Amino acid sequence: MFKNIRTPARKVTFQSFLSGGIANDYITQSTPYAEQVARAAQTLRAADYVLIGAGAGMSTAAGAEYGGKFFEAHFGEFQRAYGRQYMQDMYTAGFYPFPDEESRWGLWSKLALTAGADLDVTPLHKTVLRALEGKKTFILTTNTDQQFDRAGCPPEQIFATQGSYRLIQCQRGCHQKTYDAVPLFREMDQARQGVKIPGELVPKCPVCGGPMAMNLRCDNYFVQDESWYAAEERFSTFLSEAVNGKLALLELGVGFNTPTIIRLPFERLTKNHPNITLIRLNRSKAVVPDSLGDRAIGINADIAHSITDIAAALTDAEPAPGRTDG
Repeated sequence: MFKNIRTPARKVTFQSFLSGGIANDYITQSTPYAEQVARAAQTLRAADYVLIGAGAGMSTAAGAEYGGKFFEAHFGEFQRAYGRQYMQDMYTAGFYPFPDEESRWGLWSKLALTAGADLDVTPLHKTVLRALEGKKTFILTTNTDQQFDRAGCPPEQIFATQGSYRLIQCQRGCHQKTYDAVPLFREMDQARQGVKIPGELVPKCPVCGGPMAMNLRCDNYFVQDESWYAAEERFSTFLSEAVNGKLALLELGVGFNTPTIIRLPFERLTKNHPNITLIRLNRSKAVVPDSLGDRAIGINADIAHSITDIAAALTDAEPAPGRTDG
């Protein structure tokens, strides 16, 4: 008499989604590039849902520059003040042990503007979004540059787990609130003398009076505010529905720096659900578990080329002439 009663589907939470298990059967696929592109396009075309996982490689492929001559041109004064060995790119520069708050915000205000508020490398992001029009999509990203937002993706379809270059928080996380600091960053940058900002511009926590910090996940004090939890809930709702349909996981430029947020969970989802296919685009780290068989497509190529070619295949356009390896 109870055979028609169905057990409600278990909701997939962000915590249950996260995974630390590393496969022991990674392979680099030998399938020709053109065939991989065609399979990826076919998978996306057939999918009811697409979950995009975007890592640092996506921003780099889109044109974001963080080191080299670009860094020298924009941060040369910091290199001269602190030493090039400590100021090699925007990532390493942020870890310098600054002598005071004026110096710390002298660097971070410029970095937050250059890598965040003033960064516009959205054409490739727009290509992704246009190619997936009509699909139920969601974006899970470890990037803090908000380029998918700028490209036109509705904010309610994005979960940026690691923070934002726009936001600051209490350094010790004394309260769970973040603050949009872009106007302050611009004021700091304009008032900066050499590598320091005036002391009166140094932000203080409005609750405890202590120092403020960027809202970037780097320690146990990272603030997850109301908007973070709202995005987490929307992600859980999307994934709980999508795992029961035809779902494509489109992974863009995710390496092994923080693999437990996107890369490894994507592999586990694919392993546990026969209705899911993983498409992994990475310039050099597109290895996939051999056990996933034809439900994993790992394209080792320039991500910008791969995205462009897959988008072209989705619209039945011709791929770029002569392209054999992305």
